[in-house]
Amino acid sequence: MKKVLIVMASLYNGGAERSLVNLLNELPEDKYEIDILLFKRAGLFLNQVPEAYQVIDTPGVIRRLYGSLDEAGALLPFKLITNGISKVFTSNDREKRAFRWKYFYGPCIKKLDKEYDVALAYISGEILYFLDEKVNARKKIVWIHNDYRAANHPRKYDYDHLKNMDAIVTISDSCADILLDEFPEFKDKIHMIENITSSAVIKNRANEFIPEEFDKNTNVVLSIGRLSEQKGFDMAIEASAIMKKNNIDFKWYVIGTGELEESLKQQMKRMDVEDRFILLGARENPYPYIHNASVFVQPSRYEGKSVVLDEAKILGAAIVATNYPTVSDQMVDGQEGIVVPMSAEGIAEGITRLIKEDKLRDSLKDFLSKQEYGNQDEIEKYMNLMD
Repeated sequence: MKKVLIVMASLYNGGAERSLVNLLNELPEDKYEIDILLFKRAGLFLNQVPEAYQVIDTPGVIRRLYGSLDEAGALLPFKLITNGISKVFTSNDREKRAFRWKYFYGPCIKKLDKEYDVALAYISGEILYFLDEKVNARKKIVWIHNDYRAANHPRKYDYDHLKNMDAIVTISDSCADILLDEFPEFKDKIHMIENITSSAVIKNRANEFIPEEFDKNTNVVLSIGRLSEQKGFDMAIEASAIMKKNNIDFKWYVIGTGELEESLKQQMKRMDVEDRFILLGARENPYPYIHNASVFVQPSRYEGKSVVLDEAKILGAAIVATNYPTVSDQMVDGQEGIVVPMSAEGIAEGITRLIKEDKLRDSLKDFLSKQEYGNQDEIEKYMNLMD
């Protein structure tokens, strides 16, 4: 059996995390001996890792540096000071984390003792740097789940690590084109493999319960995603205010957690939409929420290939998505959903259309119901890459 290591930040409720769990559940258990190393051994998807695979102990230094302040112990002053220094010398969060790794965190972390046939960094950034510097493996592969440019990945830090990878995987044609443009010298090792999505599993899980949180007497709008700038929930709150002012009957629920939770709550209060825009937090099974929503909204500023958008299509949701750069890879405007300008006004107008125009909403849902969006067969590409 091939010895495989998969390194990931955590198994919270993001698209990359869900993609990883789907991959693990589709791989043949008798072919790979898989260790999973999480920088934070936490998340809703931990209990979905197949028993055949092992979530190994996170090394103590990693646990203290990447966990909460309470977990930092004696490393707390080092952690606070080096994060402060890194922030001063960089221009955005991704660059800050790269600087932090290069000058402070990386030198503190020891190499893993065990040797592997294949090692995967299932996201980039510090997970990639760790894989490159601290893992002994004959073959190393990294996944880049976003539009590399739009996500502000720090090329000047990434380059020296990416050149040591045997393969660089991304999840859509547009994302692959952007990587080829950024790193033409790596063209022979850039691969496009879609995230694994199982339509049968998703449809079964969508019928496990009816969400008690939903107000059945109004139009239910739903979004799912990390509470981060990328996902555009600040625009969504502004769109809610516009719709409330226009007397549209709705409640908008959001599944997800993230660093912007407090600032979004303040914005909701400021814009007087706390009665209309509801943050539900994380949910282990989001599919009944998608299945029972009137309209599903993806208000993102950028995406690689959105896992949740594919899931919404599988469940036949009436979808509104912003016109982020790679949206056309995933959705045909007017057929699979409607694509709207990336603004509060555009989002509000799109939702209002789907609430008011029954014929349009029904035609979108009818088209989706006749398609097959699951791609379990992609598992062969993952296996070919590892083998």
